[in-house]
Amino acid sequence: MANVDYSLLNRQLESLLDTRDWLTNSAQTCAFIYHAIDKLNWVGFYLQRQPDMLSLGPFQGKPACHPIPFSKGVCGAAARQQATQRIDDVHAIADHIACDAASLSELVIPIMVGNTLWGVLDLDSPQYARFSQEDQAGIEALVATFIRHTDLPYPLQNG
Repeated sequence: MANVDYSLLNRQLESLLDTRDWLTNSAQTCAFIYHAIDKLNWVGFYLQRQPDMLSLGPFQGKPACHPIPFSKGVCGAAARQQATQRIDDVHAIADHIACDAASLSELVIPIMVGNTLWGVLDLDSPQYARFSQEDQAGIEALVATFIRHTDLPYPLQNG
């Protein structure tokens, strides 16, 4: 597989994020990553809008699962642990949530506002072991760019 120039992608994403609006920037970020990186079948945000629950946000790909509890799946693990999850074979994960049967590997990066989880960015691939350590670092850098250029209000709703 060809190496991805994440430095170039980062500069391109920076120029694309010309507003501070979280909804616009999250939609743009999903579309950009989905079309710029090979062998992906889903890219999207899940937001923490209720305690211990992720709600579907902007995405590219087939219709998705909603909601996702922190106690289930790869996205739930990323939210619960506030740590990136890089899974070579989603079928090896006992509580994997299969929204798209074609998804075989997954990369999920938590998005933090200070010490508070705002949501996660989820990437799925129809290829086993699609995401390398280099991909993880590159996507984490893209997420950092998204965060830096976006006003991320804490989306958790009160009562």
